Amino acid sequence: MRLDGVMVRSRDTRVYVDFDSVEVIREYTAREDKYEVVRQKLAMQGRDAPAQLRDPNNIVDLLPIVGQSLERVQYSKKPTPITQLIPKHRSFSITPSFSAAPPPSQYLPSAAVPTSSTKKPPSPRPHVPQSPSTTGTAPSTTNPSEPQTKSSKPLPASTKLAAKVRQRGTSVTETYIAYSVCEKLIKECAQQADYTIPQRHEKNGVVPKGANGEDLGVGKGWWYEGNAFSSSPNSPLAKEENLKTKSPHADLGLAPTFSTWGQITFLHMYILTVRLRAFPAAHAPSWHQHLLDHFFYNAEDRLTREHNIQARSIRNKYLKDLFAQWRGLLAGYDEGLVKGDAVLATAVWRNVFGGKEDVDLVGLGVVVSYMRGVLRGLDGMEDEEVAVGDIVFGDPRSQRKVVEVRSKMMDTLPKEKVDVSKK
Repeated sequence: MRLDGVMVRSRDTRVYVDFDSVEVIREYTAREDKYEVVRQKLAMQGRDAPAQLRDPNNIVDLLPIVGQSLERVQYSKKPTPITQLIPKHRSFSITPSFSAAPPPSQYLPSAAVPTSSTKKPPSPRPHVPQSPSTTGTAPSTTNPSEPQTKSSKPLPASTKLAAKVRQRGTSVTETYIAYSVCEKLIKECAQQADYTIPQRHEKNGVVPKGANGEDLGVGKGWWYEGNAFSSSPNSPLAKEENLKTKSPHADLGLAPTFSTWGQITFLHMYILTVRLRAFPAAHAPSWHQHLLDHFFYNAEDRLTREHNIQARSIRNKYLKDLFAQWRGLLAGYDEGLVKGDAVLATAVWRNVFGGKEDVDLVGLGVVVSYMRGVLRGLDGMEDEEVAVGDIVFGDPRSQRKVVEVRSKMMDTLPKEKVDVSKK
C-alpha cells in the first residue's frame, strides 16, 4: 500500500507445502516506512521514484521489517495426488496452441469434466497441455472436451470439487492475465511513435523547442521521418530528407513531441479498443481499464524520463489533458468508422495533425487506410488469440499504393468547374 506523502506499507505472505512430510508452512512479514524516507533512499540510488514506487518488488527491500510470524500445520494423512483427481478415461493431447476456438467467456485453457449423461458433444474447448509421464498415456488427437469411453459410474466427489475450483480460478485470475497482456499491448502501441531527447541527458544541453513551445526530440519511423529530423518542418535539412526519398509523401514527417507521441499511441490504442469491445460484456471492461491504466503509467514515465518533469502536480495536469483528449478521440473515431472514410479522415486530421491547414492529404489517406486494414486484420482473429497479446502493428507505408489508386468516382465528376456565384 502506498499513500503519497505519508507512508509505504508492504504485507507479504508466503506459503510452502511439503508433500513428503505433509506439512504446510506459512510466513507472514510486515514492512513499512515513511514515504519521504523511501523517496530519499531511491534518490540516493539514482532511481526514478515515481516509476519505482508503482512496483512493490522494487521497493520492498528498502522497507524495514516491523512484524514477522511463522506458522506450521502438520496433517496426519497425505492428500490425494493431483494426478488422481483426473478421471482415468480422460487423455489430453499435447499442443503449444489452441486447436479449437473456446467459448467467448473463457480466455484461459481449462479442462472440462466429462459427464456420461450428455448425449451431444459439448462445445469445443482449447487443448490442455499435459505431460505424457504424468498421465501415462500417449498424446491423443481427439477433442479433449469429449470422453473417449462412456462410464455409468458417477464421478467421484474429489473430481467435482476440482472442477469447481478450476472454474473459480479462471475467473479470479483473468484480471491478472488482462493486466499483463495489456502492458505488452501498450508497449507495442507506444513504440510506434517512440522518440528521445538526447540533449536532456547531456551536460548543459539545450533542448530545442517547437512553434508551440513543446520539447522537440528525435524520432524514427514513418510517422516522424522526413521533416521530423529537424526542429522546423521547413528547414533545409527537412527538405533534403524529402529529396532523398524522391517523394514528398514518403513519410508523414510529424514533429517528435510528447503530444504527437500521445496522439499516435492513442490511435493504436483505439484500434485495440474496437477489437476488445467484441469481448463478452462481463470481460471487456477489465481489459479496457487495464489498457488505459498502462498508457498513463507509460506517459508519466516519459514525462519524468525524457522531459524531466519532477513535480507531480505538473505531470497530473498533462495526464488530465490526455484523458480529456482520449474521451473526445473515442467519439470522433467511432463516428468516422460508422459514417465513412471522409469523417474518419476529419477526426484523424483534427487529432494527429492538429488541424493544420497545410496537411499532407496523401499521408492523411494512408493513416485512414492503415486504420481500416489493421481493424480488418484484428476482426479475423479469435478472442483467445487477441487475449495472448502477440499483436504487432505493420508499416503504414504499405497503404500508399492503395491510396494512390485513382478512384472510379473521379471519372464521374464534371471536367469543367462551374462558377456558382455567377448564376
